[in-house]
Amino acid sequence: MPTPLLLAIGAAGIALLLVLIVRFKVNAFLALLITSVLVGLATGVPLANVPATETTPERLGIIPAIIAGMGGTLGSVAILVALGSMLGRIIELSGGASSLAGRFTKLLGPRRVSGALTAAALVLAIPVFFDVGFIILVPIVYGFSHAAGLNPVKFGLPIAGIMLAVHVAVPPHPGIVGGAALLGADVGWLTILGILIAIPLGVLAHFVSKVLNRREYPMLASTKEMFDAFGGGDEVDAAGASAAKTATKTLAPPSAGMILTLIITPLVMIGLGTTAATLLPADSALRAVLGFIGAPVFALLVTVVLAGYFLGIRRGWSAAHLSDVFEGALPPAAIVILVTGAGGAFARILTESGIGKALADTLLATGLPIILMAFLVSLALRAAQGSATVAILTTAGLLSSAITGGGYSSLQIVVIALAIAFGALGLSHVNDSGFWVVTRYLGLSVSDGLRSWTVLTTVLGVAGFLITSVIWLVVSAAA
Repeated sequence: MPTPLLLAIGAAGIALLLVLIVRFKVNAFLALLITSVLVGLATGVPLANVPATETTPERLGIIPAIIAGMGGTLGSVAILVALGSMLGRIIELSGGASSLAGRFTKLLGPRRVSGALTAAALVLAIPVFFDVGFIILVPIVYGFSHAAGLNPVKFGLPIAGIMLAVHVAVPPHPGIVGGAALLGADVGWLTILGILIAIPLGVLAHFVSKVLNRREYPMLASTKEMFDAFGGGDEVDAAGASAAKTATKTLAPPSAGMILTLIITPLVMIGLGTTAATLLPADSALRAVLGFIGAPVFALLVTVVLAGYFLGIRRGWSAAHLSDVFEGALPPAAIVILVTGAGGAFARILTESGIGKALADTLLATGLPIILMAFLVSLALRAAQGSATVAILTTAGLLSSAITGGGYSSLQIVVIALAIAFGALGLSHVNDSGFWVVTRYLGLSVSDGLRSWTVLTTVLGVAGFLITSVIWLVVSAAA
């Protein structure tokens, strides 16, 4: 199919999705699936799988591609969202979130809480994947928001922004590590420069979010139900959460230190796993053990079990009572899981249709300077198919021959890799599973998510590229 037609269909598909959700209020899960089918039909994705031949690879049909996209996304997100919701629920019902929020608010003062949380998120994001880290920090965001009487987007927006910036630009995260391997970039320098650039981006995320938060964003009903329940309201849910709150009122709340320990536990475990994978040889038995311990699903599972004991059983809850609390966390989590999975399905259709490659090929034909081209190709791929990791890897693959054969120094290649990374940071929107995780947990509608989260990620991406460009000029002058 001609490139202009592919690009037009891609733009029309995204526009249709926005119109369905924003104008006609179609459920986001259904709108994503409907648009996926229509884009697949319009771009000639086969109705059924086409077997591979000697000259062509296998092509997935529309429905198999949707299933593969949703399954691939849910495989990494569903368990984490469910366990994270359970952890948040028991922290809230035990009184732990209020205890922690009150303690830190008293120590730091209400005006400094957002900045302190953003700085902590920057550090915690280095060893932890974006969606995992954000889900783990949601209970803290909700707790501080209740203590301050604010919408959770006030604290959650800058936290999510800096965590995503670190995720795309700092090893050991998969996109930048894979991109470095394709380009032959030095991972040590990449880590140093990535963290140095992330620091001013953290400051920028804090202040840009303050500007964006001057607007009041009405909270989605599904998120409001979860947020109100987290705050200790008197509503009765299907799992008997009201009874849990009543029982908890007779107990002293757990200490802030206990809650902070539970929040840090999975982060430390995950950090051990990623450090072992970086420093230890592939055949090391210790690396295998630490990799298992540091798997995000296992780390969160262990933490939920510990929370169940220390915040529940040890404080007098029965096993049945604890089971009800955990069960009550799952219905709101299911909404986040399904919409996130549908976003992955839409992204897979865009990839199978060739729309992403068409965008990249169009930019490559312009003859732009290599660092600007790296940023724009990655940004275009990010906008087209949603995944920052895929955008980084695809761009690095497309440009690898030009970069490795272009006579660039080691530091120049590192800077080009960072330009690719910051291109993948911007334009997070409806085809990005991270967009749905952030907006659903913070209670943002699609239109409000585009006004806030999409704007923030794009500002951070452009700012990261501008800093990278300055470094490029310095490194090139010294070469």
